[in-house]
Amino acid sequence: MTNPEVLKSRARALHLFGLLAHWPPAGTADWVEPLLQWEEDERSRRSLERRLREAHIGRFKALCDFDWLWPKRCDRAAVEDLMSLDFLQEAANIVLLGPNGVGKSTLAKNIAHQALVCGHTVLFTTAGQLLGDLAALDSDSALRRRLRHYAAPDLLAIDEVGYLSYSNRHADLLFELVSRRYEGKSTLVTTNRPFAEWSAVFPNAACVVSLVDRLVHNAEVISIEGDSYRLKEAKERSEQRAKQRRKANS
Repeated sequence: MTNPEVLKSRARALHLFGLLAHWPPAGTADWVEPLLQWEEDERSRRSLERRLREAHIGRFKALCDFDWLWPKRCDRAAVEDLMSLDFLQEAANIVLLGPNGVGKSTLAKNIAHQALVCGHTVLFTTAGQLLGDLAALDSDSALRRRLRHYAAPDLLAIDEVGYLSYSNRHADLLFELVSRRYEGKSTLVTTNRPFAEWSAVFPNAACVVSLVDRLVHNAEVISIEGDSYRLKEAKERSEQRAKQRRKANS
């Protein structure tokens, strides 16, 4: 049987004050340890469910089903090493760089989900959603609250940077957010544009160089090269339907 003092510490951590008030007679009962374990397991399950809802990761293909042979270039060992989540302990950033459809979002969602399962707080969003949300706020107090919301998670994943162009205000807001998280929390970014082209994403924004500098400092940049996997799947579906039609008409 587990040491009663250890059980008492677990009950205190769970704030089971009614049980603690009757600890002398109850602390050595056979049912106490299973009760504590049930409560811990249930709270852990509910915590994971809540964090999953709040993370907004959505549906994604598991890493075990990822087609590593399709990209012409993708450092599988580096991606799998990220799943250890060591980068979170170092407050390091991650940048997944590559053209459309090579699996950047899928990899980002797998990393984000792994962080959630391991007890970290996570928020997954697209650049358009994030910057649109921040730019729509018309008061300084509301903006500060929203920036704190995005700055708070252990891991903030910003998907699809580079797919749209943004104003100087959007650039300033992203710079402010990255600065708040700088060297304190990890930020994961997926982008289809090399950093030399970010001036086209944020035209005429004075902070672009500083934004990139803070984002890539103490960051791991993983480049992925290849053709669109979505186009490959669409072509395969089209060929399969054509085959079925020929078979039905033969």
